[in-house]
Amino acid sequence: MHTQYESCIQACNNCAVACQTCAAACLNEDDVKMMAQCIKLDMDCAEICQVAAAFMARDSDYAAELCRICAKICRACGEECKKHEADHCQRCAEACMACADECERMAG
Repeated sequence: MHTQYESCIQACNNCAVACQTCAAACLNEDDVKMMAQCIKLDMDCAEICQVAAAFMARDSDYAAELCRICAKICRACGEECKKHEADHCQRCAEACMACADECERMAG
């Protein structure tokens, strides 16, 4: 693995897990319909983070471009999660913002 990507790959992996955890927990909320946007963004964010990590791991020529998109989706997910008081949403928001920062740094 390329060391310049190491912290970003870790942030992406952490974010993907946080988003999957958040989405699953949101499905158990009393008002699931109110959590629909959060769940959708969690799923988008988890998936793009996994793809971005894979692109970086193989030193793809498109890693930086993908990191830019990943950062955008992470920020959107983080902002949505911040709106909800649930602990899982707050933890997810933190992971998303940290990942967005790492991806922006990687994208240059």
